[in-house]
Amino acid sequence: MLSNRIKDIPPSATLTINAKAKAMQAAGIDVISLATGEPDFDTPEHIKEAAIKAIKDGFTKYTAVGGIPELKEAVTNFIEREYGLCYSPEEVLITCGGKHALYNLFQVIINPGDEVIIPSPFWVSYPPMVILAGGKPVVVETEEERDFKLTPEVLERYITPWTRAIIINSPSNPTGSVYTKKELEELANVLIDKKIWIISDDVYHKILLKDGLKWFSIANIPEMKERTLIINAVSKTFSMTGWRIGFLIGNKEIIKAATRLQGQSTSNPTSIAQKAALAALTGHQDFLKEWIKAFKERARVLLSLLQKIPYIKCFEPQGAFYAFPNISAYFNKKIPDSTMMAE
Repeated sequence: MLSNRIKDIPPSATLTINAKAKAMQAAGIDVISLATGEPDFDTPEHIKEAAIKAIKDGFTKYTAVGGIPELKEAVTNFIEREYGLCYSPEEVLITCGGKHALYNLFQVIINPGDEVIIPSPFWVSYPPMVILAGGKPVVVETEEERDFKLTPEVLERYITPWTRAIIINSPSNPTGSVYTKKELEELANVLIDKKIWIISDDVYHKILLKDGLKWFSIANIPEMKERTLIINAVSKTFSMTGWRIGFLIGNKEIIKAATRLQGQSTSNPTSIAQKAALAALTGHQDFLKEWIKAFKERARVLLSLLQKIPYIKCFEPQGAFYAFPNISAYFNKKIPDSTMMAE
């Protein structure tokens, strides 16, 4: 009855666990869901007001498939401000969230059998999206002692003639690790003479937990910009996870192809959400300082509590809003595996 393609795709682990937590809450059980990665702050008022105005102004029809021109322009300004890089609106695609940007990208760059290098631990949706595009996820284990970061020596070993792309997620979901400029330069030295796309998943780039830490993009390294495809979104930075607006930024031909694909799937992202995203990118960000302050304090409290549990170690996150405790000491004792731990 079902296609072989969908039979190979497991349900989203985070959404499955979150649904279970909500069912328990509905049954009156006092439980906190640790499944879905989203800020608990409300979307800032000026962003919500922009959406309300869009509705009242009748901005409720189809827009251009790739996003309204003023939002694409705002994204280029945002990237120039945050990354120090210049892109044209033709190098920007507005999508229905960061996940949709990734899905579109994999569909337009991967042929059957192409490999995508995914450093582990990783966000759960990377491998299924590669598989849906006909590709092969190549999972590369990283070490806790190296802050869960891919090293040039390890990267070199996993590159083959079939390697099409590599994903770099910094700050990382789920570990919270952040690559330094030097570390990215070392990876770039391995990639510089190879025809491999670098997919830079930057949705947490504004959320840095370590004082004095500077975020750096691999696209800033000479000769890397043309090979880097940037994924970003308003979801985490502006607490707009439900608004579903993301960005794909990079090579003009890739953007053109991804826009063509989007025209045959979702068409344009929601018109109202696009106006809200425009307000997010062009308005003030005064709230962000307080949010990050809260994230830092929460990280401090959580780490101190985890340290009190026997045999549990936890890497100190440098960015995003996750803790990634090592619970392996309990495997095959009280807990058979990580899935049972999540449940």
